[in-house]
Amino acid sequence: MLVDSHCHLEYKGLVEDQQGVLTRAREAGVGAFLNISTKHSEWEQVVATANREADVFASVGIHPHEADSHAELARDTLLSATENQKVIGIGETGLDYYYDHSDRETQANLFRMHIDVARETGLPVIIHTRDAEDDTFEILSEEMARGSFPALIHCFTSSAEFGRKVLELGLSISLSGIVTFKNAKDLQEAAKSIPDDRLLVETDSPFLAPVPHRGRPCEPAFVADTAKFVAELRGVDTDRLVAQTTANFAGLFTKAGL
Repeated sequence: MLVDSHCHLEYKGLVEDQQGVLTRAREAGVGAFLNISTKHSEWEQVVATANREADVFASVGIHPHEADSHAELARDTLLSATENQKVIGIGETGLDYYYDHSDRETQANLFRMHIDVARETGLPVIIHTRDAEDDTFEILSEEMARGSFPALIHCFTSSAEFGRKVLELGLSISLSGIVTFKNAKDLQEAAKSIPDDRLLVETDSPFLAPVPHRGRPCEPAFVADTAKFVAELRGVDTDRLVAQTTANFAGLFTKAGL
């Protein structure tokens, strides 16, 4: 069974044919989906989809792009949203200095608040980081020193050195379709060295469709193509990689009960 550990089922490109999207993914062997939220106004629908579909789970969180419009979000608001049985993760959250859509200090404050809730609930933090490796690692190191928490770098595209450092902190790493791109040589090299028990796969659909689907809206079904590519890259059987990444998801997102 494959798991798409990060998808946006409520986004344009998927939501218009959500049932068809889920059916095609199930036919491709996807047995679980983590439907990710990026702003407070999405939480209700993201969780409703998870409540309706037995194999869909939900996260609650604020993407760094949305930080400015959520600067006053109460910690208790996030904490209470985790009480739903289908909410198994917190995020996505983190830092994005590539677009700088939100004030960097506000991004950092919300990132730390997500971590604090993760520490209390035991739910993993789903981390987005772009052009912010140093500050992301600094926050993770400082927060881990205050008390451990489970966490995942989603859609990993960072340097091999950053990957090494977050792995030493105990984080897991998820690879998206970007790893299949012809110009992703550095990422492909980094992907070879991720420990077997820390590796997950995702689509980040409807974005980042892997080869051979470039130019199309990405769907959760395409996680099968990413898994096959990563297996070949790492020199292992695809079935073995599928089983390992599914076990890793189950071990990290324990509330899913997989």
